[in-house]
Amino acid sequence: MRPAYDFVIVGAGFSGLVIAERLGAAGHRCLVVEKRNHIGGNCYDRTDRNGLLYHVYGPHYFRTNSTAVRDYLSRFTAWREVKYRVQVYTAGRYWSFPVNLATYRQLCGRADASEADFKAYLARVVVPNEHPANSRDAMLACVGPELYALFFKGYTQKQWGRPAEALDASVCRRIPWRSEVDERYFHDEFQALPRDGYHRLFENLFAASGADLRLETDYREILPHVRCQHLVYTGPIDEYFGHCHGPLPYRSVRLQLEEYSSADHADGLLQPALQVNYPGSEPFTRTVELKHITGQVSPFSNLVREFSEEHVNGVNDPYYPIPGPESQALIERYRTLAEREAGVTFIGRLAQYRYLNMDQVVGAALHTAEKLRLQPGPAFSGTVPSTAARAVA
Repeated sequence: MRPAYDFVIVGAGFSGLVIAERLGAAGHRCLVVEKRNHIGGNCYDRTDRNGLLYHVYGPHYFRTNSTAVRDYLSRFTAWREVKYRVQVYTAGRYWSFPVNLATYRQLCGRADASEADFKAYLARVVVPNEHPANSRDAMLACVGPELYALFFKGYTQKQWGRPAEALDASVCRRIPWRSEVDERYFHDEFQALPRDGYHRLFENLFAASGADLRLETDYREILPHVRCQHLVYTGPIDEYFGHCHGPLPYRSVRLQLEEYSSADHADGLLQPALQVNYPGSEPFTRTVELKHITGQVSPFSNLVREFSEEHVNGVNDPYYPIPGPESQALIERYRTLAEREAGVTFIGRLAQYRYLNMDQVVGAALHTAEKLRLQPGPAFSGTVPSTAARAVA
């Protein structure tokens, strides 16, 4: 670690490493500080004891319509183009998902049901609402009460720890549905996994940055020992400000890796799709079998079983900001503090408290790095104000 840097970057996920690479390419000296023992943030992947890839912090499905984002990342990885498939297990069977004509055919028991039949069904059951106040209203306006109860009500409660009516409409509006037979989960033009895994992509990004790295380090511990012109912060915004206005609500996730022999399965796979959602009484929300899309050939396979949990500071990691009435006023107070923090840039899902996809994170990091390169702004003071000082602010 050097005595002085142009930029200290807190967090080694997509936001931090993209900014480090872009600033490094412009000749700036950067230090990346990461509290975990690896780079890559929640996109980190590795292999199990049988050599099969899995996503340590839950599935990360890269997709984008941005040529700029795709071209940039393609400098650091080759790709394996894939189509992400999801099914739902409920009422004793697997269902086509997202909701589409194939789902309706299962629901009504008619294999010959047409798109016109499905549209007529929706016209009868949906609850029109041009300005839904919450996620329940948003889904009732799309698919009606029967499909909402079957697929969304229980899953939302388990995933978010609160009913859909307590969540902003934007949460469930992210979930696609179609009137034709179309079982693709995403419609993005480019859908792929890094050919050699996300971790290799991150290694290449970091190597190109020329930055220094401190793993398993709290950035507050090193600030008294280095000087920098600017701090880039990608962690939870409320944590930076010492939770002075109270903690923001997040959901966390507990992940359970299960390794199996797949020899008893004709196709060498354990479940019918990459991801299976469970909206019923099961304690877990979904299972993911990455072997569906990695192209790996093996007599083994693995499942990652996901349990959604409330985030508790110091106990588990924050994963998902929770958009809703309880968080909106609070995050605005923290954003006001962030705007006043000279020499600090807040970027990323946790620092901005926004539910962002990976390509959005990369695009924002590219834009932010360009702004910092051209005009870093006021110098960072070198210290993070104390909790007491923040509370007064």
